[in-house]
Amino acid sequence: MKKRNIALAIGGGVAAAVAVKMLTRDKTVEWEAFSDRIAHADHSHFVSIEGIRTHFQEFGDQAAPPMILIHGYTASLYVWKTVAPMLADAGYRVIAIDLPGFGYSEKPSWFDYSIPSQAHVVERFMDRLGIGRAVLVGSSYGGAVAATIALDYAERVEKLVLVSPVINDEVRNHPILKLAAVPGVGEVITPFLLGSKAFLRMRMQNTLAPANHSLIDDNRIENVQRPLNAADGHRAVLATSRNWHAKRIEEDAYLINQPTLLIWGEEDRVIPIENGYKLYDSVLHSRLVVLKNCGHVPQEERSELFVELVTEFCGDTKSRISEHEGAQEQLGS
Repeated sequence: MKKRNIALAIGGGVAAAVAVKMLTRDKTVEWEAFSDRIAHADHSHFVSIEGIRTHFQEFGDQAAPPMILIHGYTASLYVWKTVAPMLADAGYRVIAIDLPGFGYSEKPSWFDYSIPSQAHVVERFMDRLGIGRAVLVGSSYGGAVAATIALDYAERVEKLVLVSPVINDEVRNHPILKLAAVPGVGEVITPFLLGSKAFLRMRMQNTLAPANHSLIDDNRIENVQRPLNAADGHRAVLATSRNWHAKRIEEDAYLINQPTLLIWGEEDRVIPIENGYKLYDSVLHSRLVVLKNCGHVPQEERSELFVELVTEFCGDTKSRISEHEGAQEQLGS
């Protein structure tokens, strides 16, 4: 009887904690409330795309060649904060977008948060900004979105840069994502995980190479956590994980005809480098560059080298990588 009472007490305490968390969380996070803490806030703009208020930042001359940066899962345009101005200084009109459900873009309950739907929003976003063709740069999940645009809206993509991109559903085997897929369980654990700075710090330590763990500070954790730490953000993260269907990228990669630069960190523990070799073998006009002392986010971990690689690739008007000759490289420190 005593053990039963203890179990009931523990269960009641957990249920109470869950109820308090659900009832006290904010409905959404407004950009205006935190604009003084957002990197490059003076470059921020909002437009309505398919009825979704969409946040983006723009750098450089509007007459320069356009380049669109697409972030990854649970991330935002914050991941481009260092390289976006540098790419603009190199002569590009650089536009970093917060995908629906992430960053300071709206997170509507009716959106399905699938990769094709995100690709469609980016394509319409280009229409809204009057951009016919652009260089697309996609990181991780954003790489899947960028690759989908290259496949479904090929005429909109000048060149393609895929940074440790998602190309299949292997990440869904992660224990947390498998748990989140269970109806009810995901709704309970997501607010606690995204609300935990300790969990986010641990996740970042797995994302960045050990040599770059100095990048993990309170400011980085706060900027990653803040836009997701509300009811609509929790719902969007959960819906994205449950609508994660990326196998099409690996299966159809051979249909990508645009010149493509693949950038991978040698120490990427999120998306294995084996996926990079698969893409390199499938995409005819591709170049694979593997960076030493680098994990899953080269644009943050090796910013200067990243900008050098991207600008060199985009400036090569002769598309000299078309035959795969000498295109596979490994760059050190």
